[in-house]
Amino acid sequence: MTRPAAKGWCPGAYRPMMSGDGLVVRIRPAMSRLSRAQVLGLCDLAQHFGSGVLDLTSRANLQIRGVSEEDHEALLAELKALGLLPDDPDLEARRNILMPHDWAEDDDSHRICSDLLTRLADLPDLPAKFGIAIDAGPAPVLQSASADLRIERAEAGLILRADGSALGKPTTVDAAVSDMLALAQWFSDTAQGGTRRMKTLLAQTALPDHFAQQPALAARARPNAGPAQTAIIYGAPYGQIQAQALADLIERTGARALRTTPWRLFLLEDAAPCTTQDFIDQADDPRLTIDACPGAPMCTSASVQTRDLAHQLAGISPKRLHISGCAKGCARARPAPLTLIGRDGTFDLVKDGHAWDVPVHTGLTPDDIKTRIGEF
Repeated sequence: MTRPAAKGWCPGAYRPMMSGDGLVVRIRPAMSRLSRAQVLGLCDLAQHFGSGVLDLTSRANLQIRGVSEEDHEALLAELKALGLLPDDPDLEARRNILMPHDWAEDDDSHRICSDLLTRLADLPDLPAKFGIAIDAGPAPVLQSASADLRIERAEAGLILRADGSALGKPTTVDAAVSDMLALAQWFSDTAQGGTRRMKTLLAQTALPDHFAQQPALAARARPNAGPAQTAIIYGAPYGQIQAQALADLIERTGARALRTTPWRLFLLEDAAPCTTQDFIDQADDPRLTIDACPGAPMCTSASVQTRDLAHQLAGISPKRLHISGCAKGCARARPAPLTLIGRDGTFDLVKDGHAWDVPVHTGLTPDDIKTRIGEF
């Protein structure tokens, strides 16, 4: 089946989206990193202007929830003062850039991203969800994350790879951004009929040969919750963060910065270990095997509560689980062994598919699911 069209648009800071609990204001951290002062400031703003809840999204962005329309302009001014809105509105919307969690200053990923941030204005007009992964570490780690253009490590050097193609164009640190601009321009010139993603375009149109020459290295394992060299990685259960709890964690660990990831994990730099009831700090925590969107009443597209059910099912199902408030599947765009989809107040069940695929069971209640989850 075809994925349902999303209502509204991809929210940003300047163009927020109205949801069931107020405006959703998205912050795209440069380099996927916020300083200690920026994190604490953001937590204060989330409590002063919003509901006190932050979302950590599958694109490594942070969202302030529950903002009133009257407070939006004041919030923007405060975000600018924190250095979290470094661009004008047009450029901010183009800063859909993923970075590996373990990039280091002046490494290849950092240098390419720094170059790209100075040349955002050179990108052609692209769909709102069009994204770039600068994944130039020892091997790719972001291949399962949503992106349309990918800089990755190959057998000899780097490649630029269009999502949906097994092969990419050889490139260098100095040439990577120019090559990305050229591939983005090809997409812009070629995509028709509302095509918004590179992978969709390549299912319809052949990629020029010079953009498809070499494969990337095999992907390396993505990080998990727990200690990681000079940092500690924590999980945000189902992507939801209480701002006060995050501020407390920053203070208790003494972390000097926070890095976001597309796996609903965040990394605290130079942090001291501490126990927490609010965040996931163990790699085997069953909540890490469930993807769940905000659901009702936070999202007006949803007719069911999702995160309460996710909490009740954590550790019960042996399979990875996706719980979606509607058929759009915002929490997970990839197939899952089991997907529960809200429809008219009950749940449909899809096996080994997406939220928009044909279900094998319909009309399930939460009690049905809890008692029968082992059968599915």
